[in-house]
Amino acid sequence: MFSKLALKNVTRSLRDYSVYFLTLTFGVCIFYVFNSMDAQYVMEALKGGNNIALVIIQLIDVISVFVSVILAFLILYANGFMVRRRKKELGTYLLLGMGPGAISGLLFLETLVIGLLSLGVGLALGVFLSQFISVFTASLFAISIPEFHFVFSPRALGKTVLYFGVIFLVVMCFNSLSVSRCRLLDLMQAGKRNEELKVKNLGVSAVLFVVGAVLLGIAYAMLLTRGILIIDTLFFVMLALGTAGTLLFFLSLSGFLLRVCQANKRLYYKGLNMFILRQFNARINSTYVSMTVICLMLLLAIGITACSIGLNNTISQLTSAQAPYDVSLSASRFNPETGEELPVDIPAALKEAGFDPAVQLSQSAQVELWQGQLYVPAWDEYLTAYVLPLSSYNGLRALEGLEPITLEPSAYLLVVGDEDEWMIRLRSDSPSLVVSGHTLTAGEAPLHTALSIGYSTSAENYFIIPDAVLEGAGDWDTSKMYHNVTYYCANYRTDVPKEETEALLRSVISDYYRSVLGEDAGSTSFNTKLEIYAETMGTKILVLFLGIYLGIIFLLTSAAVLALQQLSQAADNQERYAVLTRLGVEEKMRDRSVYVQVFLSFFLPLFLAVIHAVVGMTAANAAIAKVGKLDAAASSAVTAVFILVVYGAYFLATCWGSRRIVRGR
Repeated sequence: MFSKLALKNVTRSLRDYSVYFLTLTFGVCIFYVFNSMDAQYVMEALKGGNNIALVIIQLIDVISVFVSVILAFLILYANGFMVRRRKKELGTYLLLGMGPGAISGLLFLETLVIGLLSLGVGLALGVFLSQFISVFTASLFAISIPEFHFVFSPRALGKTVLYFGVIFLVVMCFNSLSVSRCRLLDLMQAGKRNEELKVKNLGVSAVLFVVGAVLLGIAYAMLLTRGILIIDTLFFVMLALGTAGTLLFFLSLSGFLLRVCQANKRLYYKGLNMFILRQFNARINSTYVSMTVICLMLLLAIGITACSIGLNNTISQLTSAQAPYDVSLSASRFNPETGEELPVDIPAALKEAGFDPAVQLSQSAQVELWQGQLYVPAWDEYLTAYVLPLSSYNGLRALEGLEPITLEPSAYLLVVGDEDEWMIRLRSDSPSLVVSGHTLTAGEAPLHTALSIGYSTSAENYFIIPDAVLEGAGDWDTSKMYHNVTYYCANYRTDVPKEETEALLRSVISDYYRSVLGEDAGSTSFNTKLEIYAETMGTKILVLFLGIYLGIIFLLTSAAVLALQQLSQAADNQERYAVLTRLGVEEKMRDRSVYVQVFLSFFLPLFLAVIHAVVGMTAANAAIAKVGKLDAAASSAVTAVFILVVYGAYFLATCWGSRRIVRGR
């Protein structure tokens, strides 16, 4: 009998359970997706190289505990709303002779039905979504999946069922405790008391609003002036001012809006505006604290999501700049007895080892890097610098698809990678240089395309000079250059999988080392783009996926709490809307009143959170600019879509649910 009644109650109240069900389903889906990382193709590829995969999975496990606690409180809050919404119904059961234990059993079965349903749907959505996440993750790291790889993680399934099973058990215990402590009179008279106003004087509200705005302005100025990386006493003062300003903003907002609208009689008495503002103002006692918390949670959701996406793009840009081509080899060779520099032919050494560059590579360039002291007559100083022959630089440009440059026989070109003191002086004065006995004048404007040589992690400054100038260079002295190292940079063929070509190259690399050096002394290096991407893969996953994981949870929690709060208030206001109906107010106007109140409750916290986030991201961008540039446009666009989907879904569900409640259906 209880089973039939529980199923009937769930079916009858399906629309009332919509927000509760949506919250549970979203929570299960997100929890499964991010805990299924161990089964993704990229993670399996990482496991073969180092322990970064294990570290990532362990960090996700730690974050998941924190997330499960947040979801537990959220589900308890949502369940509390459902119990409060049905207090009169539960009171009726008591009047009909059903005992508290029987009611607790009924709620237990209803929670079990909703829990199993949401768990099943959430897991199905999670498994479906994880297929796209797997492909997306592989594309981030330029790894091609040879064939469709179905992603399913038994570990994530078991973990999700265990965590949410425990949460549902806690909810069931909470329901039993809640029902056992309720008196029949409390159940039958639920929702009849109004909130006491915290701020009764509208003039005080206006003053508090201005004070809150001033505090926020001071906090913004401190953040933009001092930066986001200086953690000291003033940093926490700034946070306190921002929090206090946000609290005062919401404490005074309804009264301030009421004051402004009352000054415009035409606006105030138009339609149900007076009713809407009075309703909004009447709930300030219970909403201003929650709105402050929700605003700060939305700030975290927006900031974490946008910055994680932006940082991921920054890491990608730095990685692409560091490794613009598929492979880089270097070698320097000299006689161990005399120290004489010996020529190096890397392509010939590769071919001798069993890897023919002409067959396996599509493009290549041998780059000769020189180093020495350049004399600056105008300053009467020597400048130690790197130098590239024009032919080597044009070879690098060809690899990156850039047009070659030309240079006069007696000119040099400055390539700026890092704006240090020397570069600023050179760019400002454009002095003549003496290189190996040749006087060179500054050519065209300095280039800012500092092409990576040998996968350097830092932006180097160097000079481009005609090849003929270096023909007489040799041993180190104050007037000549000396040969530093030979690089060989290349791209693999596009009609052959890169992994296959790289595997062949790695299989002969030991023979190459012996071939390129022979019996002489020297040094060699071997780096590939896939290797560089593998080194940064763990960082990218942590930055992007943990950021999105936390961002979704904070956004989901904020939206769900707002939705449940508004549905609860709609239930409390049902009798007031019934009075409006008896007074002859049209249904269209009543619905509009509901929509406006829900809109204010949802988008006022979001509006202030967006302002907070813009200021915070400006400060974050200034910090990140030291190593790269935060892609604000891309991260903002993705975050906007992200908010539109999750926050918008809750907003629409709340509008429809509140409208149905006030209509008494």
